[in-house]
Amino acid sequence: MTAGVNVFTFSIVYLFTILIILFSVYVDCQPTDAQLCHMCEGSVQNHSAVWRFCLSGGRIEGRCCFQDEENILGLDLSNCSLSQVEDLGVASAAVIVDLSSNPISNMSDFIFQGFNHLSYLILPVKLDCPGGNTSWDRVEVNRDTRLCEGQRNACNQTGQMALDCPENSVCMPYGPGFFQCSCARNFHGYKCLREGHFPMLEVMAILGGSTVVVSLLLWITQRRKIKGT
Repeated sequence: MTAGVNVFTFSIVYLFTILIILFSVYVDCQPTDAQLCHMCEGSVQNHSAVWRFCLSGGRIEGRCCFQDEENILGLDLSNCSLSQVEDLGVASAAVIVDLSSNPISNMSDFIFQGFNHLSYLILPVKLDCPGGNTSWDRVEVNRDTRLCEGQRNACNQTGQMALDCPENSVCMPYGPGFFQCSCARNFHGYKCLREGHFPMLEVMAILGGSTVVVSLLLWITQRRKIKGT
C-alpha cells in the first residue's frame, strides 16, 4: 500500500514538475527589459527624439526611457546596425520608438501588435509605416527616415462593435492597423455567446480532475508493472 501511495504521489509531483519546466522555458524565451535596453552599445542618443521625450520626467537606462520601474515609454534603437527586428513585446507600452539608421530591409507589422500607445515611430525610409499610411494621422519622409505620427484607432468612430466583431463584443484597438474583439460585460466564451460570469471554479475543477485522472492512470500502470515483476 505504501508503495502505491508513493507512486501516486510521485506521479502528481512529476506532472507539476513538467508544467513548471514548460512555463520556465516559455518565460526564458521571452526577452526582458534589460536585454532590449542593452541590445546595442551606448545610451539613448543625445538630442534624439527619444532623448527629448524623456526630458519630461523619464529615466534613461541604456537605450530605454522609463517612467517607472516597469514600463518602457521610449525606445531608441537607432544606429544599432540592426538588419532585422523580431520581438519588441516588452516595450508594448512605448509612446515613441526610433529604429532609424539601421539596415533593416523588411519588417512585419506584427512587431507592433499590442502597441496601443505608440504615437511616434521613426523608421528607415525604406520601411513603410505598420498598418499602412491610413493607420496614422501623419506620415513624413525626411531624407533617410520615415516618421509615423499619431496612431489611429483601428475601430470605428464610436469604438463600439465593428463589422468583424461578433455580437455582444466591443472593438478595442490593438496596435497600428490591429484591433481585437473583447466580450462585453457579463458575456464570455466562443464569440461571446455565453452570458454570465466566467465559470472559473468549474474550469479549475476540470483541470484538477484531469490531473488526478492522469495521475491515477500512471499509478495503475506502475502497479501492473510491479505485479508483473
